[in-house]
Amino acid sequence: MPSAVSRFAKVAAIAALTSATVFASLDDAEARRAGSGGFGSRGTRTFQAPPVTSTAPGTAAPIERSMTPRSQTTAPATAQQPLGAQRPGFLGGFGRSMIGGLIAGGLLGMLLGHGFGGGFGLLGMLLQIALIGGAVMLAMRYFANRRQPSYGVGGQSRSYNMSPKNNSSFQIPTIGSGGGFGGQSRGNRPSDEIGLAQADLDQFEELLTQVQTAYGAEDYGTLRRLTTPEAMSYLAEELGENATNGVRNSVSDVKLLQGDIAEAWREDGQEYATLAMRYSSIDAMVERDSGRVVSGDDRRPSESTEVWTFVRKSGADWKLAAIQGAEQRAA
Repeated sequence: MPSAVSRFAKVAAIAALTSATVFASLDDAEARRAGSGGFGSRGTRTFQAPPVTSTAPGTAAPIERSMTPRSQTTAPATAQQPLGAQRPGFLGGFGRSMIGGLIAGGLLGMLLGHGFGGGFGLLGMLLQIALIGGAVMLAMRYFANRRQPSYGVGGQSRSYNMSPKNNSSFQIPTIGSGGGFGGQSRGNRPSDEIGLAQADLDQFEELLTQVQTAYGAEDYGTLRRLTTPEAMSYLAEELGENATNGVRNSVSDVKLLQGDIAEAWREDGQEYATLAMRYSSIDAMVERDSGRVVSGDDRRPSESTEVWTFVRKSGADWKLAAIQGAEQRAA
């Protein structure tokens, strides 16, 4: 009988040790999933929050996927956290490592026949296993609550829908025929160091429609022409993941409803412009083979608000460099 109990104890300890290993690796896995927020580069302002505007009065989602080193930016390494993210607290960082180490150490003691305290007996061993299982379940639930939405081009994967809350008139000419872009009120003027012209605003509106439409059509050639190589790499990654999952993000009928200049500046021989844009589109995730709608609506348009950054070299056309979701302002 003691031999059977010993074998059971060892098997149970091995299973719990495996769970502890999973527990220790959950932080890294969830960190990778959480790192799917805004993407691209805003030069030295990549990790700075863009100014709020009438179109996007809330804080923009931070850029989490970028090839720009933090050492080359003007923002501190801890400048931003994902929208809705909580500080690590007790279970964060060192706390999780310490708990994992204690669990692993205790389980090794069980494997050697000493248990956590050396002599608990069968009841003590079962109690230890129950405690470990509960800790693992709590950890998995904790990390699941930390998951954040990603921010790509198709609205089903990254957008915060927001109804307009500011109907004030604007001072600069409207963009295009739809009256999409307007100026800022005198108390909230953008930091425009390059003097954006009406032609620039028209091009931004065209890029919004062209990029969204090309993304929905999985038109890699057009996306490469309209975006920076870095932004293209993230878009291609998302399209590839959709294909692997057997779905396609159908985007059509994109229309700019309102837009503001957040900031525009020069650095390293390039010009950057960050704009908040609220637009409507028919946006749905559909199965590639059957065309069945998985999420979204393929008939009625929905609204999204995002912050897009464009970049160009002198005399060249603007290209999409970064996309960030816009947090909805609380009522």
